[in-house]
Order: sequence, then structure tokens, then C-alpha cells
Amino acid sequence: MDDVWEFHGHALKEQAAFQAQVRDLVWRETKRRMSFLGFSEQEGPATPDALAATSAAAKAVHLTYLEVATEAGAAAKELATEAATHAGRAAATYADLGEAAGISRQAARKRWPEAVGTHWALYLLTGKNRPHGMAVQVLRSSSKAIETGRTAVDEGALAQDGAVAAVVVNAAREAVWACYFNDGAYAPEEITLPEDLQSVPGPGQEGHSDWMHRWEQHITRLP
Repeated sequence: MDDVWEFHGHALKEQAAFQAQVRDLVWRETKRRMSFLGFSEQEGPATPDALAATSAAAKAVHLTYLEVATEAGAAAKELATEAATHAGRAAATYADLGEAAGISRQAARKRWPEAVGTHWALYLLTGKNRPHGMAVQVLRSSSKAIETGRTAVDEGALAQDGAVAAVVVNAAREAVWACYFNDGAYAPEEITLPEDLQSVPGPGQEGHSDWMHRWEQHITRLP
């Protein structure tokens, strides 16, 4: 069994080394910007604290260092948001994002509210008289997926093989919206799926075909 303390110590050393690299990057950019002080990159102070603490030069250096560090933080934040968004599109959950970022699932949801669920699967059940077909589309917003599903079901009544029901599934494979064509009202009607249909296995996963069959059976039993 691996020594957990040794592993933890190794991780801390890696973090310290990475932080040192970031500090070096920020300091090198600060020195590059210090030409207004009359210093070249080679002639300038070796560290941010190398000048007299109360000198005008020290003030200028530290303000420039702050400027660069702030820009670096903003760039890192932007990179993190981009990475979280791409991970969400690859079906990562907020628990996954939180673990990667060292924060809680709730904090990850608050920090990147649009990351998870940025791709939405729209399932359409087709076949007017006897549902028998299935169509799947992937969209990048829940509102677009719902709008597309509702429109497909509304227009499906005019075609023999049109859509008779729709379900929108988020990146966590949860059914977040569903509707079917209500023959009595002659219009799409939003419904809440039973609990056993709210979790949707992904294509190729065990249970995906069974879920589609049970969804079809549920829709055919509706009035």
C-alpha cells in the first residue's frame, strides 16, 4: 500500500514548484515592464524586495508587480472557466469540476454556472399511430433544446412519422424536461417523467436501449 503521507508530501512539493514558476513568470514580466525606471531587464533588481523599501523606485516596482500579478490571475481565471466549460461538454459533473479545482460541488456550480449541461441531448419519439422510431439531437443550451423539442412534437401531429414525445437530457444524463402530444388537447403537454426514467444511460452504455423502450411504453400509456 502506498504511503499516503509520502504522496501528500510529493503533491505539496509539486504545488510549491509550480507556484515558484508562476512567481518567476510574473517577476520576469515585471522586469520587462520596468524600462520606464531606467533599468534594463539585466540591470534591474534581482527580486521585488531588492530596492530600499521606502524608495520611489520600490513603490513603482511593487505597483508594476501587482499589475502583472493581477493580469496573471485574470488570465488563469479565464483559462479555468474555459477548461470547466470544455469538461462540462465532455460530460463532467459539478462534483468532477469541484474535485479538479479543489472546491466543493456547490462552489463549482456557483463559479461556473454554465459549465455543466452546455450540451443537451434531445430525444424525440416518432411514429404517430404507434411510436417506433427515435431521433437524437445535441444542442448547446437547454432553452434551445426545449424549444426544438416542443416544436417537433407540435408539428409531429401533421406527419405520419412525426414526433409524438420529447425529452431533454443534460450532461449529467438527467432528464430535465419532457413533453408529449396530447390528442385530447391537440397540443404538446409538458410532463414529469416517473423516477425510473429520470436517469438516462448514455448511448452505448448498459441500460440505454432499455430506457428508450420503457420511455416509449410510458408515452403510449398516456391519455
